[in-house]
Amino acid sequence: MARVVAVHGVGKQLMGEDTLLKDWYPALCDGIRRAGGPLPSAAEVAVGFYGDLFRLSGRALTVGEPRYTAADVEEGFERDLLMAWWESAARAESSVAPPGAGTLVRTPRAVQTALRALSGSRFFSRLAMRALVSDLKQVRLYLMDQHVRESARTRVAALIDDDTRVVVGHSLGSVVAYEALCASPGHRVRAFVTLGSPLGIPMIYKRLMPEPGRWPGGSGLAWTNVADEGDVVALVKDLRPVFDERIRSVVVNNGVHAHDASPYLTERLTGAAIAGGLDAV
Repeated sequence: MARVVAVHGVGKQLMGEDTLLKDWYPALCDGIRRAGGPLPSAAEVAVGFYGDLFRLSGRALTVGEPRYTAADVEEGFERDLLMAWWESAARAESSVAPPGAGTLVRTPRAVQTALRALSGSRFFSRLAMRALVSDLKQVRLYLMDQHVRESARTRVAALIDDDTRVVVGHSLGSVVAYEALCASPGHRVRAFVTLGSPLGIPMIYKRLMPEPGRWPGGSGLAWTNVADEGDVVALVKDLRPVFDERIRSVVVNNGVHAHDASPYLTERLTGAAIAGGLDAV
């Protein structure tokens, strides 16, 4: 079975395990190679795929994604996460105007303003508005729809067996991977690597199951959290204060693709964390 289990983030509903593996495996090997570690074979790497849980059912005469607008951003969690992303983007980029007192009022105009501001940021510039709103909804659905949550977590946990030494989670996938590890007592994973993780955002952290802050393994587990300074999704870069001082927190520079999985994986420090797990007895 897989020695490395990789768990993707949001926006992958039109992809699949094999499609993602074609991108993840070479990037993962590049990072390990930079670190001078042992390369796993492609057969030893598995993708924990859950994106189809967010895919609309096919029906006649419809194509692509739902055409979300600002009006589709729901009050509560979705709006709060959107505003958190906006504040984070404004701190990371001087070109993004920060939200003011007037825009923090709970009105449809405030949501529209936030989406417009984010569309002008380096981080979100490649996302259409409907894709950005879709990402918000995927995070909310995972955390608040028990069927989606259990289905995603079960798929990942099913890949983690006695041969698995490393689990890598990107973006929302780090949340899924964290909960899957917590739900797999006695697992033999030796390296947990989180990339661009939102685990430290209070509105996500407090909803973790079985409870916030649990160490996701035994005493032999090494957890490395890797975040780009400009990664808006990884709003909280240092997870140690809310989880455990044992976490190794690393800040990297992914260039213009701050949140993409590939530059995270090709980073030498990421490769070293993965190689360390593969070397572990």
